[in-house]
Amino acid sequence: MKKIFTKIMIPVSIGFMGLFILNSCSVGIPEKATAIQNFDSEKYLGKWYEIARFDYRFEKNLNQVTATYSKNPDGSIKVDNKGYDYVKKEWKQSIGEARFVNKETEARLKVSFFKPFWAGYNVIELSGDYKYALIAGNNLKYLWILSKEKTIPDDVKNQFLEKAKVIGYNTSELIWVKQ
Repeated sequence: MKKIFTKIMIPVSIGFMGLFILNSCSVGIPEKATAIQNFDSEKYLGKWYEIARFDYRFEKNLNQVTATYSKNPDGSIKVDNKGYDYVKKEWKQSIGEARFVNKETEARLKVSFFKPFWAGYNVIELSGDYKYALIAGNNLKYLWILSKEKTIPDDVKNQFLEKAKVIGYNTSELIWVKQ
């Protein structure tokens, strides 16, 4: 009886662990959000400044946060995130990879800093000149405002905040990053 129990429980346990890992790798998009279509990834590449975000443990106490995107030889996108930890008084860096979820013309990507774990990265608003972007994660816990400059005009900021509110984000919880 004990052998049968062990033979059944080990595969079942491994199966549940697999489901847990797959579930933690959500690359979805919030229900009311839509990713940008006709996305030009070449225009998106380069250095972006983080203007605002929610308080994430992986970005705790960071200012002067940037994300630099460049093409990898295999067509994926290298993600190089940097920020200054003003408590520990040191720079932090995290390098990851982004891949398109569907097609390169839809701004729905998945990003990983710790494979095999992937998270959603969805460009849901973008200025026509690719200077300012509103990024949604896979749910309403993840939101970023990015700019190719260290500041963002008030009209763009307000447009992004209104869009985020309509989707369901609590924008009063945003942290405004010091650049």
